[in-house]
Amino acid sequence: MSSELIPLVATIIALGVASQVIADRLQVPSVLFLVIAGILVGPEVLGVVTLETFGGAETLSSIVGLSVAIIVFEGAFHLKLPKLREAPGAVLRLTTVGAAISLVGTALSVRYLLGANWDMAFLVGSLLVATGPTVITPILDIVPVRNRVAAALETEGVVNDVTAAILAIVVFEVVNNPGLTRMQIIEEFTVRLGIGVLFGLVVAGVVWYLLRHVDLSRGNAPQNARLIVLAGALVAYGAADFLRGEAGIAAVATAGMVLGNANLPYEEEIEAFKGDVTLVVLSFVFIGLAALLSFDNLIQLGVAGLGVVALVALVIRPLGVFLSTRGERYTLSERTFMSVVGPRGIIPASVATLFAVQLQSSGMEEAASLLVGVVFLVILLTVVVEGGFARHIAQALEVIPMRVIIVGGGTVGRALGERLEDRGENVVLIENDVEMVERTRNEGFTVHHGDGTDTDELRAAGAENARIVVAATGDDDANLLVSQLADSKFDVETIIARANNPDNVDAFEDLGVRTVSSSLATAWGIDNIIERPALANWMTEIGRSGDVQEVEVTSEDLVGKTIEELDTELPNGCIIALVGRDGDNQVPSGDFTLQRGDHLTFLGRKEAVREALDWCHPHD
Repeated sequence: MSSELIPLVATIIALGVASQVIADRLQVPSVLFLVIAGILVGPEVLGVVTLETFGGAETLSSIVGLSVAIIVFEGAFHLKLPKLREAPGAVLRLTTVGAAISLVGTALSVRYLLGANWDMAFLVGSLLVATGPTVITPILDIVPVRNRVAAALETEGVVNDVTAAILAIVVFEVVNNPGLTRMQIIEEFTVRLGIGVLFGLVVAGVVWYLLRHVDLSRGNAPQNARLIVLAGALVAYGAADFLRGEAGIAAVATAGMVLGNANLPYEEEIEAFKGDVTLVVLSFVFIGLAALLSFDNLIQLGVAGLGVVALVALVIRPLGVFLSTRGERYTLSERTFMSVVGPRGIIPASVATLFAVQLQSSGMEEAASLLVGVVFLVILLTVVVEGGFARHIAQALEVIPMRVIIVGGGTVGRALGERLEDRGENVVLIENDVEMVERTRNEGFTVHHGDGTDTDELRAAGAENARIVVAATGDDDANLLVSQLADSKFDVETIIARANNPDNVDAFEDLGVRTVSSSLATAWGIDNIIERPALANWMTEIGRSGDVQEVEVTSEDLVGKTIEELDTELPNGCIIALVGRDGDNQVPSGDFTLQRGDHLTFLGRKEAVREALDWCHPHD
């Protein structure tokens, strides 16, 4: 048996790594390729992986349980408190109101479309509450949406994984013991959750003490720290799960969230190590479970099964998201994106497999087939469609903003951030003063608390993915250092610095830093009010009612055209104010002919300018 198992495990891991590499190359979530790989090696195609390969369903369930523990711990470890503050109201409602709508809506769909009894309908509904970090995180890795959108989706995934696992166990108890009262059902849920949270807190406390107060040896301290954290996650899961089934999921989620926000030593090394372990585990679990998929179970569901998936993805999910995000600072496009990105993941698959085995052993073959069929059909279609097309959906809805990092959360930084956010950019402010951080967050901004002149703090705020970095503090030395780090460490496309002392402007520009002098900008503003009051008043409305935008000529449809020809095609309320070529800007005449690489500056009403940008430079 071992001689067959070793090459099988090696094959699964190799397929997992290959899926990850291909996914990175094609900018598609790796989960899509993992599911496809699992189906290919499974009994329905090549027959390399079967249930007997793992020594039976119970052995596979144990392996999957430990793997899920590592995956959930990894997701919870990355839930930092600053991220949770991005959308506290939406997160709370998504994990309560949204979860309740998903539970009830899915149960009603299964009940009336598939004719299942109420117990089975609610068992399926409880499992499909979970989205989970295993499917959400890979999507967000390739779709860099606004921080508040990512925070809401990631937190929902981790919390609802725990909720779904424990809720499903309780409902399964009802299926096996129909005589349970309502109070007994609530008690089962509360006890499991309580045991999980308690064990998670205890283990997190022990791990924190070991890492902070025990000498782990100088040479191997980072390695020992990584191993202690991994062991802690597995101990938390095993101990809690031993007392009550599925309490372990709550334990690892709790331990992960606590340790992820405990300022541990060697935190970067721990995160990198856990990421690698999780990749291997995720590959094994998804391929292993997908290999157990039976096409017969899916075919038996027929059109009614597809109807359940359609209702879950296109009606129930959007209803939960739109109700949960009402009153928040989400745009309609962002709410729509969150609605169509809710693929189900590993928790429903693994727990459904466990339940199916127990139902079959109890002689409930039909119920087991229904459970596995519905759960895997929803997982398969939502992962393939929503995961595979997530980036295309995001581009169509225009929810992938340009990331702008502003160092300095003072008056200048906040005013600039407000204008950029109003234009739909993803703005992150970096501020070191605690009171200013709280004030800026209360005004609705995304704020990273830290020193913007520190490379690690810039990286933590997302400088590696930033297109623009603005150094806007009141300290010229700090602004110069930020600019140099953004250029040398992160290769940011556009770097702009604020010069508080006009005598420093030349020094900044000699180093290649685009600079704005606070004193000179104020003088120019006052001069505009005196000499050009109408223009000055209009300029204050840029980003609100009016707008000025620049676009590079890259389309062959524009090259060779004259300004006069373009004017006839531009929307009303928009003009071409300037054309830039080879560093020279001019107000163009009607017969000015465009070349590739020219820069057009549009001026006019906000909506008209945006239409002109889409017309000249449509999204790919």
